Amino acid sequence: MVDALHVLQAAADTSGAYRDFPVIGSRAAIWIAAEIHLMFAAFVLGVPIFAVVAEAIGIFGKDQRYDRLAKEFTRLLLIAYSATAIWGAVFVFLLSTLYPRFWAYLTAIFGVSMWVYVSIFFFESFTLYLYYYGWDLWKQGRAKIVHWCLGILLNIWGTAVMFIADSWLTYMMTPPRDITPETSPTSIKLWHAILNHTWMPINIHRLIGNVVFGGAIVGAYASYRFLAAKTDEERAHYDWMGYVGNFIAISALIVLPFAGYWLGREIYQYDQSMGITMMGGFMSWLWVIQAFLIAVLFLTGNYYLWIGMGRIPGAERYQPYTKWLLV
Repeated sequence: MVDALHVLQAAADTSGAYRDFPVIGSRAAIWIAAEIHLMFAAFVLGVPIFAVVAEAIGIFGKDQRYDRLAKEFTRLLLIAYSATAIWGAVFVFLLSTLYPRFWAYLTAIFGVSMWVYVSIFFFESFTLYLYYYGWDLWKQGRAKIVHWCLGILLNIWGTAVMFIADSWLTYMMTPPRDITPETSPTSIKLWHAILNHTWMPINIHRLIGNVVFGGAIVGAYASYRFLAAKTDEERAHYDWMGYVGNFIAISALIVLPFAGYWLGREIYQYDQSMGITMMGGFMSWLWVIQAFLIAVLFLTGNYYLWIGMGRIPGAERYQPYTKWLLV
């Protein structure tokens, strides 16, 4: 009789905690929304990094090509930024309606950081539009330096937003050891929840990954514009833009596995069974696919760079060294 009462109580406690999504189910709906949001967010957070670097080269190197390149990078952000916000709203809506108890638990712990997140997002939006639409207005002298500083500020806002969101993600993966299912969320200190085992490793991994993804998207965009160009001058510009984007992506991709190793090590140190399940259990096939895709990225990216070197005067002296990139 007592066992039956416990079962009934458990059923009552979980009633309404999880809801179903038509056709594909709740988990798939959450995954799709989160994945699309993450892809746009990676681009939005990665591109401003090398837009600011390109603008700095244009300012201090007095090369207008880089200033034009930086502006074109930023133009791509406007559409992606809107899509990021839309899919972020969809993601939050799905979480709060399909998993209301889970969302209530997270907000009880991270409520303050969520308010900070939204505030920084508004600052980031304002800075982005000011940065882009002020490009031609502030293009000379000290005004140009101020404009460049706006780009730096845009990167600071974006990085802060990412770090805050990563704290929610990593808490779900690796909550501090002293927090158990019986721990009341209202008793958990915010900073204690943020400083979990995988928070900083995933921050670094995502930061580098954003640069890789952003550079690759810029390269793809430049390739399309190259094919659609009407004049030789346009083709030359977008060929160069694609080369720069691909070079950035490959350069960051070389570093990315080291950040991934750090993240993987922290996961194993936190819980070996979680790492084994992730890499050697039912999810191992994803790691095989990932390894294959990384190899394809390196091969095709290096081939693109090698082909591009044939169009750059003086680059032929570096071609014998490209074979070592395959090692």
